[in-house]
Amino acid sequence: MDIELLKTFLEVVKTRHFGRAANNLYITQSAVSCRVRQLEQSLGVSLFSRQRNNIQLTVSGECLLPHAQTILADMQRAKADVALTSDQPMQFTLAATANVWEVFLHNEMHQIVRSLPDTALLAEVKGRQESIKRLLDHSLDLAFMFDPPDVDELVVKQVQTLSIIAVSTVARQNMATFFNEQYVFVDWGTAFSQWHAKQFKEVGIPRISTNTGGAALDLILTLGGSMFMDKSHVTHKLDTGILHHVTQGAQCPVAIYAVYHKNTEQVENISNTLCDFT
Repeated sequence: MDIELLKTFLEVVKTRHFGRAANNLYITQSAVSCRVRQLEQSLGVSLFSRQRNNIQLTVSGECLLPHAQTILADMQRAKADVALTSDQPMQFTLAATANVWEVFLHNEMHQIVRSLPDTALLAEVKGRQESIKRLLDHSLDLAFMFDPPDVDELVVKQVQTLSIIAVSTVARQNMATFFNEQYVFVDWGTAFSQWHAKQFKEVGIPRISTNTGGAALDLILTLGGSMFMDKSHVTHKLDTGILHHVTQGAQCPVAIYAVYHKNTEQVENISNTLCDFT
């Protein structure tokens, strides 16, 4: 499939207008129409419903959209990888889930960069399943996550333990009211979720849930509320009275793991990266 056809498709999706898409792509409007028609013919479906001043995606177009975005993102990634490897003797790729980036790697990246002085580093936020898949196909060298996979081909090492505590913007709060004050549930991994369900059986499904502690923290600091958060990241706010530790809520230890392929060619770089954590 021609990449230019996908680029044109995505531009029309973004602008919802063939003329504006043409201007953004520096081609004629007829060329845009032709490319969309070619793409539709190659797929055997209609991608847009065309009404005057109202271009909408069809069901088939909605289905194609995430695939087109992924294909172009992968192409851009491939170009970046080739450019990096042409200038650098070696490239090292690492990833972490969103929450692990916020509470762990965010503060450790300077150490990782220092430990790999002669290596091109590509660091990204990725979901757990995608990280595992890329580790297995050797397109990712090292991943950090809360829930390590039980896969024979992968090596798992614990590198950090977080202390997750109950915090609130309300002073002198107890756990009886903790979940009523704009409570935000944060996904700190399976171990935390199981602990949470066991400790607080009477709590229903939270109205607000997220997999990023930073977003939850910003929310309760703006609107007021409560959450479970890594203690080291709220120490200053606890000391200054911006947040309050709900001492009735027992703390939950949460482990962070490093995962890599047992047959990786990046043994030295992985060892250098992990030496400061283990």
